[in-house]
Amino acid sequence: MGKAKAKAKQAKGKMKETAGKAMGDREMQAEGRGEQMAGKAREATQEAAERMKRPQR
Repeated sequence: MGKAKAKAKQAKGKMKETAGKAMGDREMQAEGRGEQMAGKAREATQEAAERMKRPQR
């Protein structure tokens, strides 16, 4: 999963969290927060992998 997909997962999670708040659905809110965290973790992993590929100075 690339950084773009990780960002998309974060955005989807934010929308789900917001919808859950609007409907009073705590489970949906929690799912949305979980998706956001998963997207952030994946993005951080991708960034670390890219840093490892860069040549050392």
